[in-house]
Amino acid sequence: MTIKGCLFDFSGTLFRVEPTERWLRGALAQAGIEASDGDIAEYAERLEYVGALPGGAPPHAVPEGLRRLWDERDLDQARHRAAYLGLARQVPLPWPELYDVLYERHMSPDAWAPYPDAVDVLAGLRERGIRVALLSNIGWDLRPVLRRHGVDGYFDTAVLSYEHGVQKPDPRIFRIACDGIGLAPEDVLMIGDSEEADGGARALGCAFLRVPPLPVEQRPGGLRPVLGLADAATG
Repeated sequence: MTIKGCLFDFSGTLFRVEPTERWLRGALAQAGIEASDGDIAEYAERLEYVGALPGGAPPHAVPEGLRRLWDERDLDQARHRAAYLGLARQVPLPWPELYDVLYERHMSPDAWAPYPDAVDVLAGLRERGIRVALLSNIGWDLRPVLRRHGVDGYFDTAVLSYEHGVQKPDPRIFRIACDGIGLAPEDVLMIGDSEEADGGARALGCAFLRVPPLPVEQRPGGLRPVLGLADAATG
């Protein structure tokens, strides 16, 4: 194929959310609550088990009462918030005011870090004249995160599921992204960490490259094959 454009997933692909314990510590500090290291470690482990951190570990099990919300969480902001607050409230925190603070914190640019090679790969694609879109299943506006980390200028468009009421792997959202960069699907490569969600691009005719959603420090060069594929396609 000839790669003329790339679609990048956000969480687990270009950026990684902070670890659960740091997330909890940050929320406690924001709320002005003091807690022991032991309590923080214990409640962070419980919150991680239930999947309370968006972008973090998935829930060990989704309660039946939250199943529909969970499946539809990225279709709009209200469902996203309700789904994750519902998961978090499975853990009885001694700080009841913290649930909302935790949810708000995960949307802060400080809660996210780019993978080490993200900027170089995005810059390399720009130098090669390849158009780039961000395509994310998400229930909030991630553009401030991109701006804070100085990568917003590398994207020709951002397609966020909650703004369109459709989420991956529905072919319609890949079509929206391809149209956003003015390219046919067969000229586009989708890069993401989920075979199920991001791999859905293949149904539309896009190529797909999966990257593992490892912690930032464990994946220093996972995106670099994108440049190799671009060079091979255009060489």
